[in-house]
Amino acid sequence: MRTAGNAVFFWLILFSTFLGGCEKQVGNPAPPRIDTAAELPKQTSTIIVPLSIDIGGLEAKLNQSAPTRLWAINQYEPKCIPAQRVTICPVHKKKCKGEACKNVDCKIGFKRTKVTPDVACTIVGHVSRGRIRLSGRGDLLTVSMPVNAVVSARDVGGVIKRETANASADVRAQVRISIDNSWSPRAKVDIAYDWREPPGINFLGKRIHFVRKADAELARVIAGLERDLSREIAQVQTRKLVEGAWGEGFATIMLNRERPPAWMRVTPQKLGFGGYQVRGRQLLLTLSAEAVTETFIGDRPEKPEITPLPSPAKMSGDHGLRFHIPVLADYRELEPVILRALRKLAAKGIELDQIGPVKVDFKKVTVYATEGGRIAVGVEANADIIRSPLKGTNGVIWLSAIPYNEANSQVVKIRDLRIAGTTDREAVNLLFALFADPEVLAEISRALVTDFNKDYQKVLVAAKKAIAMRQEGDFTLSAEVDEVSHGTVIATGQGLFLPVDVTGKANIRYTPRKPR
Repeated sequence: MRTAGNAVFFWLILFSTFLGGCEKQVGNPAPPRIDTAAELPKQTSTIIVPLSIDIGGLEAKLNQSAPTRLWAINQYEPKCIPAQRVTICPVHKKKCKGEACKNVDCKIGFKRTKVTPDVACTIVGHVSRGRIRLSGRGDLLTVSMPVNAVVSARDVGGVIKRETANASADVRAQVRISIDNSWSPRAKVDIAYDWREPPGINFLGKRIHFVRKADAELARVIAGLERDLSREIAQVQTRKLVEGAWGEGFATIMLNRERPPAWMRVTPQKLGFGGYQVRGRQLLLTLSAEAVTETFIGDRPEKPEITPLPSPAKMSGDHGLRFHIPVLADYRELEPVILRALRKLAAKGIELDQIGPVKVDFKKVTVYATEGGRIAVGVEANADIIRSPLKGTNGVIWLSAIPYNEANSQVVKIRDLRIAGTTDREAVNLLFALFADPEVLAEISRALVTDFNKDYQKVLVAAKKAIAMRQEGDFTLSAEVDEVSHGTVIATGQGLFLPVDVTGKANIRYTPRKPR
């Protein structure tokens, strides 16, 4: 825009140039350079730690520890069949039962008379178990054990030499597992059983049952099975597995190799037991590790120091992995872009208000971060007034601007582009007029527009790949990204920094390697 004040401005330029009689070195002081790196806030994440325990191994131990022959019996029973008695009415000298025995006359002096003696026998037998099997669904571990009984009654009343009966039962246990403060499993066992056919024999039209004898012995067997089951579950090396998973949680993971090199450091803080599920032949213990996740730009940070395994803690809050992915635009990449844009503008010709056409040689552009969240842009140039016999002006003019982007936009623009500070010269020179020109400022503004989309996608793909699978010993650390968003651009010492917020899921799985 041309104003009356520009005329004064023009004559001041000519006057200062004339006084010098030669090319002047001019410029304003360079803004202070900020070299500090971007500091990303620490975030709290929850890493799920599913530990798989093979049910087959536990099943094999139970079968090994429990005897096949559960119990045996060889016992004389004086009353295999108790004596049979009848009630006699003293008045009628006849048997009575039910209402007849309630007759007034019969109530006085009636008695029960033995009509058959007690029948003795010898009970011989044993109970054996079949294979113990483990299965389950959801949060219940099921133990099943078939039981077979072979029971004989010998010398029954001196009439039957031997009579043998076979019977079977199913022993079932529902097991719920918890974890104590030392990370050892504890089992709460609820055992029940049913005879499919209670052991017994038929004799003289009567059924002789041996359930009482069998139940008494089997009750002791079941109590022993409950102890064995609890002991075997307690011996599962869960603490060793948990300690291994806890140690592998302390990790430093490369998110991006270059432009910029970025690292995520994971430091677990506490660990909680989240229950278990039976899936197929696997007992899946679920742990939740609360960890601090930090992002670093540049050199690889030191690996966090592994702390001792803490006691189980109560976990609360949202679950998921949270960290930053840094997308960085190096200032050195912006410099040639601005220089090309200015040289292209100079080739078309630049005409300043109240001065006329000028010949400009743009030599160098420097960009860096300065105070107040701004970037400094220094342009070295030589400017001559085409219709003036006087020599032009050579120097560096420093501008500053604020980078910004819209919410979740990967395109970074600038605003408030202006000459930074003032010159220590009293006379206003040609370069100041040049960089006060709206067309020149607009060209620099356009050249500073940065589209992070390409780098954004590249860094995101690299980060997803880095956290997708990481094998350390018998443990695999893996994560997947659910959501990506980003905030506003920041001018840092390393470049224009776009902080990308990432949320997802992470877990550490126990995946023992096969022996060679």
